[in-house]
Amino acid sequence: MIGREVSHRGTADTSVAVAACPRNGIAFAAAWRYDPGMSTDRPRRPHGRPPQRYGKSRPAGDRPDAREKQAPPRWMGGDADADGVVLIYGVHPVEAALANPARKIGKLYLTENAENRMQAALTARGVTAERVTPRDLDNRLGADTVHQGMLLETEPLIELPMNALARTARGRPLIVLDQVTDPHNVGAILRSAAVFGAAGVVMTRRNSPPLAGTLAKSASGALELIPVARVQNLARSLEDLKAAGCTVIGLDGEGSETLDETAWPEQPVFVLGAEGKGLRQLTRETCSRVCRIATDGQLASLNVSNAAAVALHLAHIRRVKGG
Repeated sequence: MIGREVSHRGTADTSVAVAACPRNGIAFAAAWRYDPGMSTDRPRRPHGRPPQRYGKSRPAGDRPDAREKQAPPRWMGGDADADGVVLIYGVHPVEAALANPARKIGKLYLTENAENRMQAALTARGVTAERVTPRDLDNRLGADTVHQGMLLETEPLIELPMNALARTARGRPLIVLDQVTDPHNVGAILRSAAVFGAAGVVMTRRNSPPLAGTLAKSASGALELIPVARVQNLARSLEDLKAAGCTVIGLDGEGSETLDETAWPEQPVFVLGAEGKGLRQLTRETCSRVCRIATDGQLASLNVSNAAAVALHLAHIRRVKGG
């Protein structure tokens, strides 16, 4: 059963019941407010008239604001449960997670077709999956989620310190993200980092997406391949990288020189800002230099994930050809 514990709870004026459907194991919730003065025989509403309220109305201060966002049920959410369980879905992310010995495997939910497709990976990891239907996963993750018939409950990977990434880089570039919040972009950057052999990705601890769900799906398995470090103070961390011998290159459309023309460093670090805002002022001032990507078209700017891919590809060429 995918849903959490079945429960029944109530107060003097409110009752809430959560039950599990025996057919597909999905939990449903129902809530109602009991009022002794409320009529149980509601008269039919005349045609064309607005609905009337029956029974005692609550004071204005007790009425919920319809504009307030209600918290999603415990069994919903595309990145993590209310209990902090990390959710990973989709063929490539789940397959890569099963192949990663550092990834702890919790519960794995597969449809019949997905189980047949993942049989080799299940056997190699020694994991038994729980059979579910596509509707079960839709109810758990949302109807718009492209889960491809599989969902893995797991724990976050162990974070590596940033200085460890710098020590083991050996000329391979590091990517630093300055409050890039879109999980699709971060996932795409991780994928490019895996393709072009980056040493790792550094993200701010705040204003960064969770390493799960949408990000993992966009990374297409790269989340299990590229180490990620989270830092509290980005400017101080960039200073630490410079002290460790790295050259910190900020990427910005208003950079003083193009990236392909700049003197290539032994250990490059590329810093990219969020969509729209770009690099924050303190981040820009902390960089060793600020470069732009050469363009030749009517549009002069790139999406942050595309900019990262261009920089990583150039770094790969320079590394292979020896600068």
